[in-house]
Amino acid sequence: MDRQPVLDGERLVLRPLTLADWDALYAVASDRLLWEKHPSHDRWQEPVFRAFFDDALARGGALAIVDKASGAVIGSSRFQGYVAVGEGEVEIGWSFLARPYWGLGYNAEFKRLMLAHAFGWVGRVVFRVGADNVISRKAMANIGGRLTDVTWVEERAGRPVEHVLYEITRQSFSDGPLA
Repeated sequence: MDRQPVLDGERLVLRPLTLADWDALYAVASDRLLWEKHPSHDRWQEPVFRAFFDDALARGGALAIVDKASGAVIGSSRFQGYVAVGEGEVEIGWSFLARPYWGLGYNAEFKRLMLAHAFGWVGRVVFRVGADNVISRKAMANIGGRLTDVTWVEERAGRPVEHVLYEITRQSFSDGPLA
């Protein structure tokens, strides 16, 4: 699976994240309110975001989200945990968008692009979401994510945070709201 494709949508282009994206992406991520309801609520801080950014580059699969109208980097997402066995599976996550783009369908557009790409290789896409992250859980419901019974606890910002797993299958995607 190509985890760093260029994906072209109506209003967005997703392309491989590069080191040169640091300034633009940190300008978005430094918005403290962006992370207010997120389990990693301290990600607006430069050292915390630097670790996040460096991890994205090191693991591969990271994409910059670019507004076609302005050419500005407005967020990022990743393909991680690709499993080629059986029907195959990949995780889409670590996603964020600049707040001016919230509630306008940009999240649905970039997720639709990523899902359509992923389903060329896998039968299932998963999303790991903080159990208390109301914004992300609402977004998952809006794009047709199905809450599974899988839960676990991970440390985020120095405290344990319960997480839940959503899934979208190739079939549910072709039948669902983002098809």
